[in-house]
Amino acid sequence: MSQLRVGFIGLGNIGKPMALRLAGADAIDLTVYDVASGPVAELEAAGAAAADSVASLAACSEVICVMVRDDDQVRDVLGEILGVAGDAQTVVIHSTVSPATPAELADTAARHGVKVVDAPVSGGAMGATDGTLAIMVGGTDEAFAAARPALEAMGSLVTHAGPIGAGTKMKLARNLMHFVAFTAATEAQRLAEAAGLDLVELGKVVRHTDAITGGPGAIMHRATTAPLDQDDFWYGVFDHVRALGEKDLTFAIELADELDVDVPMAREALARLGKGLGV
Repeated sequence: MSQLRVGFIGLGNIGKPMALRLAGADAIDLTVYDVASGPVAELEAAGAAAADSVASLAACSEVICVMVRDDDQVRDVLGEILGVAGDAQTVVIHSTVSPATPAELADTAARHGVKVVDAPVSGGAMGATDGTLAIMVGGTDEAFAAARPALEAMGSLVTHAGPIGAGTKMKLARNLMHFVAFTAATEAQRLAEAAGLDLVELGKVVRHTDAITGGPGAIMHRATTAPLDQDDFWYGVFDHVRALGEKDLTFAIELADELDVDVPMAREALARLGKGLGV
């Protein structure tokens, strides 16, 4: 079986372990590029070839993965790739960029006969290291099929989210929940601290129970956010969640008031939980 020639640009905290997964894949012939020599040497030791420029990497790669810092760096890298691009090439943008950027890049690349997919990742450096990233892909069926062997070497969940840009939008929706939850955690910590509790032990409890219940993802099974009919199976489930949530949030807010702790997210959650659940 012929090997897929993959190039990887950007060997940072997440890019390097992603590239190492590709280096260890039997069906992939990997070439890497980064401005820092240290991670390049590490990839060479793992069996990858090193390119001396983006252009030289692009000249020998069928699929080119890009994991650089921001929109401007992605545009710069794509410009160098397109200078030597071939018609069969697919560029995979792993960087989290503005929602409008993937379509702009795809339009530019199409004039050179190059396909683009946006494929941001979720799971951090740990997921990149052990190959369990979730990779959310936006692009045509053809472009997704071309990139898929490389993506499946780096992630255990690869989902085709839709047309170009859909991967980025899914990543932003996922991270909205992530960082709002982080903010809620800081609010809970303030309440716990004011109540004289051990924050480290609270963290252990949160991680333990989230591993059992699934955390916020436990409620994400419906295909719509529309209000639920009372005869819908999920109505009873979510009405129970609403009742428990409103009770516990009410008690938590009462405790916060007693301890003079500001908990705006808890107050918003109490007002919005039922409507958000569709009940």
